[in-house]
Amino acid sequence: MQEVYSRDEAKSLKVGLYVALAILCIIGYFVFRDSKVQHVEDGEYYSLNARFGRTDGLLVGDNVRLAGMTIGRVVKAKLDEHFKAILTLEIKEDIKIPDDSSASIVSSGLMGGKYIEIEPGGSEDYIPSGGEFSYTQDAMVVEELLDRIVGIGKANRSKKSPGNAEQAE
Repeated sequence: MQEVYSRDEAKSLKVGLYVALAILCIIGYFVFRDSKVQHVEDGEYYSLNARFGRTDGLLVGDNVRLAGMTIGRVVKAKLDEHFKAILTLEIKEDIKIPDDSSASIVSSGLMGGKYIEIEPGGSEDYIPSGGEFSYTQDAMVVEELLDRIVGIGKANRSKKSPGNAEQAE
């Protein structure tokens, strides 16, 4: 019987299959872990709405946090007549949000997932079920942030360049 692959080709094929299997296992772990975390907490929830100009990278099912603790999740997203995103958030019933609180879309790390962080206000009145946040902050797009940083760096470099040339003379 004739060999289909040389010894080196067979070795390369095995290594490639092991690497592909390892990558699939890692992806499976993160998908399973994230879905498990979202479904662990049962209980009663109430809905709040938050209106944003942009929600880049935030998805239905992402967490809502207060003081770093997960207190709910995003359950619905739609556009209003002015093309703003309206997100419906489910918040644990035992957590009341002051009516002067703000909701921001933030990222967990440079390339991490997005979530909504609630900054509580000082009011003694609370947002009622079905109510809406008065203050929101849109998502920051990483590409725009990097463009700003590069632009600032270029501006600083151009300011320093003429001065350096004059000092050399």
